[in-house]
Amino acid sequence: MKNTTKLFAITIAILFSLAMAGCSKSDKDSKEIIAGTSPGPYGHMFKTAIAPGLEKAGYTVKVLEFSDYVQPNLALANKEIDVNLFQHRVYLDKFSADHNLDLSAIITVPTAAVGIYSNEYKSIADLPDGAKVSIANDPTNLARALKVLQQAGLIEINPDIDVTRASEKDIVSNPKNLEILPVEAAQLPRTVDSVDAAAVNGNYALAAGMSLKEAIFIEDLPEEYKNLLAIRTEDVDTELAKLLEEIVRSDDFRKVMNDPNDIFEGFTRPNWWVD
Repeated sequence: MKNTTKLFAITIAILFSLAMAGCSKSDKDSKEIIAGTSPGPYGHMFKTAIAPGLEKAGYTVKVLEFSDYVQPNLALANKEIDVNLFQHRVYLDKFSADHNLDLSAIITVPTAAVGIYSNEYKSIADLPDGAKVSIANDPTNLARALKVLQQAGLIEINPDIDVTRASEKDIVSNPKNLEILPVEAAQLPRTVDSVDAAAVNGNYALAAGMSLKEAIFIEDLPEEYKNLLAIRTEDVDTELAKLLEEIVRSDDFRKVMNDPNDIFEGFTRPNWWVD
């Protein structure tokens, strides 16, 4: 009797293990893709210009929007998502180094530049002495915003330092005595009513219903600040990574980007883009 009971228990254990193995294989073979984005145009870009190509290849696609610039990379590294679209190369490299993450870029995409917005003044020249200007407070985008203020002729940054790592202490000329007010990037659109000008990242401007055409100055966007698709480094040679690059380079993706009725027409194109 004991032997029969033991044999029965072993049989049940084996069947349970096989069932679990079958479930694991099914999960592993699942072609569901979870993409992480920030609020605004890049979620829209993934849904309208990238997801259709993935679905055509047999994938099901889910897009998660994160409210900050921190969680999308942590979620990618933790395998909670498969790819993200929200950041530029400078941010990806610095964040990965700071948090010891092994993430890589796949390809850059059309990107909304930082704009300087003002509800009070119609041009950069109109900003008064002592004007309050809000900018992003995370180190990478703070440096970027300072570079935009320099492009606009409002300040000068120490030429001997790496401009991608600049902070307020590196301002060597501030003829209008601007008061620089660093705030969390997602909150910048809300500050436009309370400051003289705000340097707002394009995705947050568009998410807040602001138009790139409303800006009194638009960033001359270098390649390292154009947004990109990022993936775990271990997955750079996978079918998914190759397919994502193929989709972004496709005519279907280009048609969405060039649609005059969509929001992407004014985005800065990456260097690989040839019309």
